[in-house]
Amino acid sequence: MSQARSASPAIVVIPARMASTRLPGKPLARIGDAPMIVQVWRRAVEADIGPVVVAAAEREVADAVTAAGGWAVLTTPDLPSGSDRIAEAVGFADPEGRAKLIVNVQGDLPTIDPEAIRAALRPMADPAVDIATLAAEIRIEEERTNPNVVKAVVAWQGDSGIGRALYFTRATAPFGPGPHYHHIGLYAYRREALNRFVGLAPSPLEQREKLEQLRALEAGMRIDVVAVDTVPLGVDTQADLERARAIIESRRP
Repeated sequence: MSQARSASPAIVVIPARMASTRLPGKPLARIGDAPMIVQVWRRAVEADIGPVVVAAAEREVADAVTAAGGWAVLTTPDLPSGSDRIAEAVGFADPEGRAKLIVNVQGDLPTIDPEAIRAALRPMADPAVDIATLAAEIRIEEERTNPNVVKAVVAWQGDSGIGRALYFTRATAPFGPGPHYHHIGLYAYRREALNRFVGLAPSPLEQREKLEQLRALEAGMRIDVVAVDTVPLGVDTQADLERARAIIESRRP
């Protein structure tokens, strides 16, 4: 599977690094017929919204992607966050600034539905939106109180499936009866918004909640949220990896 690097208003960037506390080397973990990072790259290509580039912290990750016919750039290994890695990669991949929208797909989502990637661009039809992201309604009761499940507090706009993010938290919010929403860490940025974001210092609420997106809200940036049906499987442990292998195997013809 190969892809032309054509001029496009959007570019998809997949950050990947080998250093993982719970699952070291996971970008190269085998899932089906390819390393995990290649499976993620394939899902992003299938979304068909623009060129896809892997922002690799290590040469072996970049080599795996290029061997599969993909596009990878090497980024500074010790960047402070994934957002900084994305911004650096976009500068390398598109120095002329042709891509006005950047979609960030995490490198540990090998089974993500390409439609979910496309959905992140829906709010960008409104020029007032700086950043877009995804959320799915929580349907497992214990997730409501699990601090590892980040909740999005959203002012939904009728039945459009899009709303404005008011806050993100590890707590159970909002209070009272009604649905809660599991935030999915996939983002679409306007290029100027991404550049502004990475230039900001970490904010007090970001540091308190350990949630990078709060930096944008505290700076007055607008984040809109798209409702999707399911939370994609993020591979953080060996058990997650086995689940991903089973899902990919089940999709084989």
